[in-house]
Amino acid sequence: MSKQQFLFGIIMLTYLLIVFGGYVASSESGMGCGPDWPLCNGKVIPQLSGDTLIEFGHRVIGGVLFFMTVFLFVHIRKTSRSLQERKAANWMLLLLSIQLVMGAVVVFYHLPSVVITIHLLIAMIFMALLIWIWRYNRKRILLLQPSSIIHHLNTIIVLLFITIGLGAYIKHEEIGLACGWLECTDHSILPSTLAQYMQTGHRLFAVAAAAYIVFLAFRVFKTNHTALKQRMLLILGVVVVQIAVGIFTILSFLSLSMAVWHLAIGTLLFALMVEARMICRQ
Repeated sequence: MSKQQFLFGIIMLTYLLIVFGGYVASSESGMGCGPDWPLCNGKVIPQLSGDTLIEFGHRVIGGVLFFMTVFLFVHIRKTSRSLQERKAANWMLLLLSIQLVMGAVVVFYHLPSVVITIHLLIAMIFMALLIWIWRYNRKRILLLQPSSIIHHLNTIIVLLFITIGLGAYIKHEEIGLACGWLECTDHSILPSTLAQYMQTGHRLFAVAAAAYIVFLAFRVFKTNHTALKQRMLLILGVVVVQIAVGIFTILSFLSLSMAVWHLAIGTLLFALMVEARMICRQ
């Protein structure tokens, strides 16, 4: 297996861990191992059933990711001559270490919403860093375009990051149904409570990100860079699917399957934007 294939495998495993973590939260299985960490219900391998099976499975995936990341870190430190890549490897290991501590805090303090949200956002940054290293090691695609394209991509990534974080907090605070799919109060789209303001804020960030992506797509389609055009076309398709899933998530009263799909597609959109940004690096 080549280094690039190994890196791609770690990215996919990180994506799986993020989505499976959403399933753990949405199925309310986060305390399936009780207040124990790193043990599960006081055992190395507990009785695997119900919530315990779900939470323990999440921890196993995290454990595999940890060892794969440490192996990658050692490999980069030994073989890479690039100072940038070595620094990225250092940050990669630091973020992973923080994630381990955050995972323990989540268990010890019985799933506080703020900590769970930070836990997710660190995982998103970790995945973005992996994508950077993966793309850095591939044949470079240099894009000779105005720096405004890069600025727009950076802004969209930040918007998506905020949208996902706010959505996660709303989910864990159980205020995801503070507003309907369109209206917040009877015959009005305007919020009136803190929960409704937060839900509306989440939607406004999502709408802003979607509109910005459409705007940028038109800008990109005027360029002669085929690779970026292809990526923006794919991203537009993912945006349409995410909007539809978001509406159905509300209409289904936050059903488990729709909530997980909402996170999965949102995370995919974030990853695709990061990768698109990477091919535009100067």
